[in-house]
Formats: sequence, C-alpha cells, structure tokens
Amino acid sequence: MPTTSRAAVAVVAALTAALSACGAQDSGQSGSGGPVVGVDYPRSDTDFWNSYIKYSPEFAEELGLELKTTNSQNDVAKLTANAQTFISQGVKGVAMAPQDTAAIAPTLEQLAAKKIPVVTVDTRPDTGDVFMVVRADNRAYGEKACRFLGAKLGGKGKVVMLQGDLASINGRDRTEAFNDCMKAHYPDITVFGEATNWDGAVAAQKLQTDLTAHPDIKGVYMQSSFALAGTLQVLKQKDLLVGPDDPEHVFVVSNDGIPEELTSIAEGRIDATVSQPADLYAKYALHYLKAAIDGKTFAPGKTDHDSTIIQVREGLLEDQLSAPLVTADGGTYDGVPSLKSDDQSLWGNKLG
Repeated sequence: MPTTSRAAVAVVAALTAALSACGAQDSGQSGSGGPVVGVDYPRSDTDFWNSYIKYSPEFAEELGLELKTTNSQNDVAKLTANAQTFISQGVKGVAMAPQDTAAIAPTLEQLAAKKIPVVTVDTRPDTGDVFMVVRADNRAYGEKACRFLGAKLGGKGKVVMLQGDLASINGRDRTEAFNDCMKAHYPDITVFGEATNWDGAVAAQKLQTDLTAHPDIKGVYMQSSFALAGTLQVLKQKDLLVGPDDPEHVFVVSNDGIPEELTSIAEGRIDATVSQPADLYAKYALHYLKAAIDGKTFAPGKTDHDSTIIQVREGLLEDQLSAPLVTADGGTYDGVPSLKSDDQSLWGNKLG
C-alpha cells in the first residue's frame, strides 16, 4: 500500500476511534455535556402544575441540564413505570412529585439501588430517603388559612374545609394544621371537613351539599386551586358570590397562588390564598439534582434563597420555601402578615 494511502487509512481509523469513543460516552450526558435528568410531572389538569411544567425547561436550560420528562397523571403505578423509563434512558437524577406518598417507597428503593439521586417536589415520601425534598411548610398553609378565616369570622360560625387527598402528606398536613388551629384558637367555629381526593367535581358537590344543609356557612378553605372553579360556581348558584362588604359574602381561602386566584382576590370573588411557589419548585428541584450529581451535600439551616432546610428524619432533608399569605389589602390577620394580590414578587403575577 502506498505511504499516502496508509496515512489516509490511519487518519480515518483515528477519526473512527474518536467517534466511537464519543458514541460510547455515558448516555446520561447531553450533546453539550450537560447531565440528563428525568422530571416526572404529577399531573397537568391544574393551573398550578401546568405552571410548574412551563418553568421546568426554562430552569433546566439555565442550569445546563438536559430534560427527559414524563407525566404520571396522579397515578402511582404510572409513576413507577415512568421511573423505569428514566432508568433505561440512563438519567443521572430524577425529580418527582408523588401524590401517594406511602406507595412510592419501592420506586425510591429501585432508584437508590441504581445510585440515581431523587428530589421530591411538593410532597415527601412517608418512608425512604431522597437527596432533598423541595416544598413549603404545608402545616403553615393550614395555619394561615385558619387564622385568616378566624379573623374574618370573628371567631364564630361555620366553615367548610375542602381537603385534598389524605394519602398525600400535603393533604394531611393542611388538614391537621387547620383543625388544630381552629380547636386551639377558635373553638366556636364549626369545621365541616370534606375529603375530595384533589377532585374539583367532588369538591363542588360536597360544598353544595354542605351549603344546602347549613345555609349559614360563612367560610370555605380550599386546600388547592383544584376546587376554585367549582366553588365559585356553587356560590354563584346560591346567590352567595357577592363582594366582601355584602353580609351574604362567604369568605374563601385557597392554596396555590395561580393567576386566576390573584385576579379573583382583587375582584372580590375570593379573599385569600397561600402562594405555593411553582417557579421555585421547578428551579430548586433541578438545582438540587445538579448538586447531587456534582457530589455536593447539605445540612439543616438557612439557605441563600430565603428558605430553611430542616431534617425531617434521619437521612431526609427538606428545603422549605417561602409561601406567603395573599390578600386584597396586604393586611395582617391574627398575627399573620400578607402580600397584596397585585404584588409583583408573586410568581402568579409574572406569567405572561
């Protein structure tokens, strides 16, 4: 073979080897060298979670991560299957928001066995360890709703609590805190607790039944904006959707901070919400996944982003992000300060 041909073959061989090496690189790397992570969206039937879905790719790009995404649709069996998909895709970390916080333990064990770090968002597992839990203090949600309604009702009357799913740590935390607060501070307020499984139609039906049986109900605590549309419809049907200065007004508190809630507060259809930070959930879920991949560790204490990391139990840390009460006037209610509904620091006012 001529020398020039041998040289050409050598060049081709070198290029082939280089390309083969590139092809053999870890499948958990994107073309730009950023780690690939999996994010399971828990559902896409609420404005809150749709906002979280919108924010996730933006923060992934900002952090140099490549996303693989799935949607478990509030079904733990689908979440389990989605985790298997992520494993087969070679992801380097997984963010998830399990709605059934007891049933997720076996899936966490599988991911741990593969040395794939997990960050849970909005909820924390009842058992098992994850690298970090990113959520807000959900007991504070129930406490703030209780304080607001207690102040507005002057410590007397009847309220309905439209609970989430009690299989979820969030539903349990909000329910227990609201009930504990009412018993401790407003014993003359009667609470009708209604389990809804985060289902808006169920919530509306139960609220209608309660208002029919107890027309003197003066307050509603919705544990999430899933119940917003149905609650407003029921109040309208019963001629109770009137301004806060009308004696027939029923005071309504929600949890989430979606744009529609903020608008409804400003227009007097509901009275308050606790702003659950969809944007920060997306940001810090990915932040902690990247930190886990980079080998970083954390300890309980204040963070540099206005939150506090607590140790829930041995081996389990939770970053509790800020979640302010939001009202029309930005006032303080039985010691709980609030932001005005048009405050531009609220994520619900930043969405285009």
